[in-house]
Amino acid sequence: MAKANSTKANPLQFIQQVRSEVSKVVWPARREVVLTTIMVFVMAALTAVFFFLVDLAIRFGLQGLLDLVG
Repeated sequence: MAKANSTKANPLQFIQQVRSEVSKVVWPARREVVLTTIMVFVMAALTAVFFFLVDLAIRFGLQGLLDLVG
C-alpha cells in the first residue's frame, strides 16, 4: 500500500497534477473502441445463448425425471 503524504495539496496543485497525469494517458483510437464494444456485445450475446441452452437442458432433464417419479 502506498504511503500517504502528510501534507495535502491545495486545490490548484491538485488540478495541475490531475492534468499532468491525464496528459500521460494513451487514449484508444475510435476504431479500437468500436471494435472492442462490438466484441463485448457479441460475447455477451453468446454467453446469454449458452446459459439459455444450459437452462433449457436442465429444465427438460428435471421435467423428465419428475415425470418418471410422479
